[in-house]
Amino acid sequence: MAEPVAIAALALDAAIGWPRSLYARIGHPVGLFARIIAWCERYGNRPRWSDRLRRIAGVGTVAMLLIAAICGSLLLEGLVHRWLGSFSWIGIAVLAWPAMAQRSLFEHVLPVARHLRAGHIGEARQAVSLIVGRDTETLDEPAIARAAIESLSESFCDGIAAPLFWLLIGGLPGIWAYKAINTADSLIGHKEERWRAFGWAAARTDDVMNFVPARLAGATLCLAGGGGWRIMLRDAGKHASPNAGWTEAAMAGALGLRLAGPISYDGMAHDKPWIGEGDGRACAHDIHRALRIYLRACAMLWIVAATIQWAA
Repeated sequence: MAEPVAIAALALDAAIGWPRSLYARIGHPVGLFARIIAWCERYGNRPRWSDRLRRIAGVGTVAMLLIAAICGSLLLEGLVHRWLGSFSWIGIAVLAWPAMAQRSLFEHVLPVARHLRAGHIGEARQAVSLIVGRDTETLDEPAIARAAIESLSESFCDGIAAPLFWLLIGGLPGIWAYKAINTADSLIGHKEERWRAFGWAAARTDDVMNFVPARLAGATLCLAGGGGWRIMLRDAGKHASPNAGWTEAAMAGALGLRLAGPISYDGMAHDKPWIGEGDGRACAHDIHRALRIYLRACAMLWIVAATIQWAA
């Protein structure tokens, strides 16, 4: 039986997440990636440069992030093996733990449902604004609920399934390489003029690294929700992302809801297609249903990780 690094990391995350007291003292490891990205953008994403030069600078940024993540992880692994010997797997699990987001995601989505159930629309808008990038100031109850469910389903891949996949495939360097690229995609992998060329490499690399995990995560949500396969296969391609649509469509199908649809970013309306079937009249009860599916899906990933590590 192999050392249960993945299970230990998942257990730590589920038990305590990333405590606020710890965040206040040392921040979060992805903050290092954010600082590297900010430095690279400052010097490599210059408006007077051509798109070609900015794209090259973006490729260099991705390379720098991968080198930092992989080499840093290998260095830490070496130190852990030297200090802990046969118990080094515990240290590696601790180092992998911050890359997981099971508890954090649950704790960010649950308040949205609680505020909606209490009729506190303003507080619900504020809570959902912490987990989505769209404009939330004028969202009504169904739109707030849909936004929370969409974020939950998409983040199930980015925050749990994909990090776990890369931890099982590539160990500590694998999981932190993924988090480095995923952080870059969230910060600069956008289509707006400012980032389109510079963030191209980050967005495309993130697409590649999420390709398999997103489809596995979508299938896991269908299994956990007892259905949704038809909608997932039919509507996954409607999403602008080649990967995010798989989990969102899976959740929409499992819940029997319509998600996505027209939304607004920075005051600009975007006529996005609907995903799923139904009238889109989501509510707090639907968020709770989605959270139950999410918890069952996380449990399934634990079982998969345990099986793989037991068999290794």
